[in-house]
Amino acid sequence: MGFARATLEDISAALAGGDPLIGPNQETLLYPSGAVTLRAPLPRPPSIRDFYAFEEHVRKGFEKRGEPMPQEWFEMPVYYKTAHQNVIGPGEDVLWPSFTEKFDYELELAAVIGTSCRNVRTANAGPCIAGFMVMNDFSARDIQRKEMKVRLGPAKGKDWCTALGPVLVTPDEIGNPYDLRMTAHINGELWSEGNSKTMHWTFEEMIEFVSKDESLSPGDVLGSGTVGGGCGLELDRWVQPGDLMELRIDGIGCLNNRVVKRENL
Repeated sequence: MGFARATLEDISAALAGGDPLIGPNQETLLYPSGAVTLRAPLPRPPSIRDFYAFEEHVRKGFEKRGEPMPQEWFEMPVYYKTAHQNVIGPGEDVLWPSFTEKFDYELELAAVIGTSCRNVRTANAGPCIAGFMVMNDFSARDIQRKEMKVRLGPAKGKDWCTALGPVLVTPDEIGNPYDLRMTAHINGELWSEGNSKTMHWTFEEMIEFVSKDESLSPGDVLGSGTVGGGCGLELDRWVQPGDLMELRIDGIGCLNNRVVKRENL
């Protein structure tokens, strides 16, 4: 971070002085935003653990299944692991899976581990976080429903794709991560609005739970789970092929992805 800050200071000084931004070997040091395409901040994270931290979302899901809210949810921050090989970034299309009829978005906040850690207490877990991103945990709801009926998963209902981005914002820039407005627009229409302050489990508590006799590595991603009202399942509204999903979190930015369906698959 020190090197990055020094580099930005040098570039700012060069711009202010009118100096050419050329490297020692004639490298281009500064590109206009329109000349580059941002990829996911972590195109291949070592792992992605997605938690279930928002009570409103969890309660609504159990209501839809006609089941009571389990007391165990209040006892520990549960999570599942999703496929870390299938990550896309901002502006990338997400393929509608050939095996589903119920495509869904999920509006989430994600934290990234910045240092190797093990057996960390909640009070000491803050420095383990390198930064925060927006996360869209795409879901094939019909497949997920079948998986959950046999008390296993989610797996295939989730593993095919996850979007991360648009940037990684460091803790010193984000301020309080537990008071961030979160919204989802579909084709420009506001579908979801929430706030990270409604999280029941904090990332620090997640780190303590996961790191009990288990190691976390730099680049590991911890998803918050869906904010209350932050998916089509809760709203009984469903994303369609061609729809543009724009997920925003204050202090981080907008993660936008379009759903595409290839009829020849």
